[in-house]
Formats: sequence, structure tokens, C-alpha cells
Amino acid sequence: MKVLGITGGVGSGKSEVLNYLKEAYGAYVCQMDETARALQRKGTECFRHIVRAFGNEVVGADGELDRAALGRIVFADAKKLETLNHIVHPEVIRAVRLDIRKRAAEGNMLYVVEAALLPEAGRELCDELWYVYADERVRRERLKRSRGYPEERITRMIASQPSEAMFKKACAVVIDNSGAFEDTKRQIGEKLIL
Repeated sequence: MKVLGITGGVGSGKSEVLNYLKEAYGAYVCQMDETARALQRKGTECFRHIVRAFGNEVVGADGELDRAALGRIVFADAKKLETLNHIVHPEVIRAVRLDIRKRAAEGNMLYVVEAALLPEAGRELCDELWYVYADERVRRERLKRSRGYPEERITRMIASQPSEAMFKKACAVVIDNSGAFEDTKRQIGEKLIL
């Protein structure tokens, strides 16, 4: 089974690429953000470690993590963000590794791991990393159209993500998803070797 990592900035069209890989190639898709969220639910080991590190103020009225409260804490202090990452990232890697083994045993030929910050974890998990690129103008239009985001929010989101140069350096393949999706499909077909 081939394990392919897909990464790219917000608005680059990763979701469309993932859906295509699922439909056209039968890929099993794992979104690391969803895995991380599941591992942080009330009653999990991650949840207990997070509450121990950050206090009960990160627990909402429903007993689950209050992501907004946690975000305010960790994004205001780099050391606290590092603490959170040290709690969550190893658990996510462990869970995805187990899932990869399970899907391989089931006979899957292609396992796709998606995460915006995949280059950090991808080398541990993936046979190959792909960067889904889209021109910034295209990304901004997509985010305005699909999510209704105002220009200032889009600017902040793009500025908070790794640079295009970092993505390109970390990834073996760049898929340009700036134009028609038929062109993106052609590029995927040329690059994907199972």
C-alpha cells in the first residue's frame, strides 16, 4: 500500500483533490485534524493531559474541550503552543500509524494523509508528500466564495501558514490546482504511481 501525504495552504483545493483520489483511485483518506479532534474528546488520555497542562478553564460547559479558550491560551504564548503540540502530535502519529496498518491489512492500495502542516509529521508516516498549490489570488477567491470570509480574515489565515517555499522544499510533488480541475486530474494521473 502506498501512503501519500497531501498538504497545502488554506483555499488551495485540497478537499477537491482528496475527493478525486477517493473516487478515481479508491483511496482511503485520513484527515489528521479530524483524528486529532477525536483523540481530544472527553475521557481520552489526550484530554486528561491537556486539562492537566492548561487547567479547567479549557473545559466547556458540555465537559468537552473549549477550543476557543484553548486557542486563546496557546496562540498567545509559543511555549504553551509547544506544550499542546507535545501532548497531541505523538498521539495523532500513533493513531494514524495503527490505521495505516489496519487499512493495509484490509487490502487498500492507497492511503492518503491530509494535513495543512503535514511536512512536520509527513516524513514519519508517508512514502511521498504532495503539495497542492494554488495561486494566492485563486485561494482568496475560493475562500470568499465558498466560506464567505472577509479579506482581512483571509490575509491573517494565509500569513499564519507556512510559506510556499517551505511547502515546495518539503514535498516531492507539486500539483498546481490554480486552473481547471481537469488539469489537476491530469497532473495527479501523471504523478501517482501505485
